[in-house]
Amino acid sequence: MSTFDSLRYFNYRLWFAGALVANVGTWMQRVAQDWLVLTVLTSESGVAVGVTTALQFAPVLVLSAWAGLLADRVDRRKLLVATQVGQGVLAAGLGVLVLGGHAQLWHVYLFAGLLGCVSAIDAPVRQTFVAELVPPEKLSNAVGLNSASFNAARLIGPGVAGLLIAWVGPGWVFIINAVTFGATILALTGMRGRELRSMPSAPRAKGQIRDGIRYVRNRSDILVIMVVVGVVSTFGLNFQLTSALMARTEFGKGAGEYGILGSVLAIGSLTGALLAARRERPRVRLVIGSAFAFGITTGVMALMPTYVSFAIACIPVGLASLTMMTAANATIQMTTEPAMRGRVMALYMIVFLGATPVGSPIVGWVGEELGARWSIGIGSISALLVSAGAALWARRAWDVQVRYHLSRPHLEVLHPAQVEGVRESAARRVGAQDAADRASAA
Repeated sequence: MSTFDSLRYFNYRLWFAGALVANVGTWMQRVAQDWLVLTVLTSESGVAVGVTTALQFAPVLVLSAWAGLLADRVDRRKLLVATQVGQGVLAAGLGVLVLGGHAQLWHVYLFAGLLGCVSAIDAPVRQTFVAELVPPEKLSNAVGLNSASFNAARLIGPGVAGLLIAWVGPGWVFIINAVTFGATILALTGMRGRELRSMPSAPRAKGQIRDGIRYVRNRSDILVIMVVVGVVSTFGLNFQLTSALMARTEFGKGAGEYGILGSVLAIGSLTGALLAARRERPRVRLVIGSAFAFGITTGVMALMPTYVSFAIACIPVGLASLTMMTAANATIQMTTEPAMRGRVMALYMIVFLGATPVGSPIVGWVGEELGARWSIGIGSISALLVSAGAALWARRAWDVQVRYHLSRPHLEVLHPAQVEGVRESAARRVGAQDAADRASAA
């Protein structure tokens, strides 16, 4: 599969371009918001930054299941237009407050919570809408390219935000972000309706959210993915907070250097996304393995003695985290019934994004009490424990076998059916060789 296969489709090209512009603005706002809280509205309070992040993601816990049901029922394109307008209005409102000199900490908390409400509705719809833009066999590629767009924006956005904060202040960053949502709206309204792929819709009935929960509960593979991603997300995927603490308190750097850390992290993430786009069928083992790699790389990053070495260590962290996230997303989407996909992805987003309100204040407190390095260390330890535990459970529950090949060094993970297939193949080869030997002897 070619890395950019999905870009051959007109509607997906529009979506990719519009999302790239909007994602740049989103990353700019995230950096500006955290820097505003950390340096302007508080005296370098990691807890305040953690609370802001938590409020932005807390609505996912309440609204995502309902939003997933919406994604299975209504016109996804129209719903996405509405969410983009809502996010743009909120970004503009916060920007006006900051530029007018009226912004207070509670204002940021309020806007973070409102933005979280809109984003909670947007997330499952955005995740499932991509299935309308490309054929089913290209879905994994499209998911990988979506991540590439998000992380290309992450490569650009934080650095630009850092420079703009230093030049004109965070208020203008919020205004610019509001404008960027127009790119996604134009892309959505400009799509060719006849080329959108019709997806099954869930009829109105009672207990549909419970049906989604029941479906996930009966899928041990999805449960393993959710547990691993949930733990890593709770304690490890808090880069906005941990990078701000490291840049400010450990290395004594300013907004520009903080923004650069986000961009360097995105180098690894973008690499992981492009590799994911070439992967035809990701599997659960890739989620577990990349979570373990994340634990190792973040542990190394936490020990880096200088700003430059810390920044360089961000690259493998970005690669491991993005590989885990894209593998989890694509595996769930590709193995879930289309009519159930919105609700299942909503439950996944609850685990993935909803873990942040729990983890961010804890990580912020650890950073204040034990030091910035431990705010990263707690994520490293958690990732190592949950990935090792998931691997051991899977080996026992699914009876998988792990083999290491010395001739061409690599790990091979086989399910029982695959093991039996390997044995049958070997038996056929032995039988064929015996027959050849007998014929030769004769």
